Amino acid sequence: MTVRNSMKKDSVSPDTLNFSSYAHCMLCPRRCGARRTEGKRGICGATDELHVARAALHFWEEPLISGKRGSGAIFFSGCPLRCVFCQNHEISQEGFGLAITTKRLAQIMLELQSQGALNINLVTPLHFAPHVRRAILLARKAGLELPIICNTSGYESIETLQAVEDVIDIWLTDFKYASQELSGRLSKAPDYPEVAFAALTEMLRQLQKAGGRLQGTDGRLLRGIIVRHLVLPGHSDDSCAVLDRIWELCGNEVDVSVMNQYTPNAECLASNTELAHTVSNQEYERVLDHSDDLGFERLWWQQGGTVSESFIPTFDATGVAGPELRQT
Repeated sequence: MTVRNSMKKDSVSPDTLNFSSYAHCMLCPRRCGARRTEGKRGICGATDELHVARAALHFWEEPLISGKRGSGAIFFSGCPLRCVFCQNHEISQEGFGLAITTKRLAQIMLELQSQGALNINLVTPLHFAPHVRRAILLARKAGLELPIICNTSGYESIETLQAVEDVIDIWLTDFKYASQELSGRLSKAPDYPEVAFAALTEMLRQLQKAGGRLQGTDGRLLRGIIVRHLVLPGHSDDSCAVLDRIWELCGNEVDVSVMNQYTPNAECLASNTELAHTVSNQEYERVLDHSDDLGFERLWWQQGGTVSESFIPTFDATGVAGPELRQT
């Protein structure tokens, strides 16, 4: 598998990631060139104005992320993918969220720390990478001590991943598809499999450079990679192929989380396709058995009955509005 990774004109790099990156946006693999500084929206749906939909303690991540105290989750508006089954469509595709400043984002991180969060969990943040990196640096200078999680779809450019390497401790990344046909049909991104593989390769390089996986005495993850895969109804073959690719690249250097929480949204329920159904126990068990056969030692899985809209937080701008960080 080969992925073109040449530095193109206007592409982002660790030395050039700043607010001018929005002028001709190349932050994600779409490389759409949207003039976001002029109010134009990229394929992600965003201009250069930072929008956040929710900031609160979140208790439904993997145990080493949420623990008993909760993960400090900040949900960003917009997304470069267009998944027909997206459970967060109000924010990923419909644009819900409040406009905030970089200093407000930094203050939100500190507020979540004061609420007892185990970490700062940035959910789909990298189409706002210049804001995000700056906010983390400001928050750290003001006393933020928590690990920073980048919670991503896996559809990321290597240049942007490298540009935020110095501020991310944990990659919580999806690997959604092995099939180009499936990723094109369901997420409008036929290049997803090769892009996700290249992105995971870069995440693994960063982890190895930092010294490998690190877990605290309290069980929380301090540094590492968790690769998530959501099993889709009717596509267990593709799920097994995804696991093959993860094993091929990473072996047991990463944690793997195989999820069965697929919940059909209104569009999928009306589609009269396989996506109108939930994942059967047989499908899920087949994928878990394949994970065991491959040899994954840190495999996270969900018990039966987890299919529920309770996994979907209420996007009501909780925790978003408030004071900015006061710099000294």
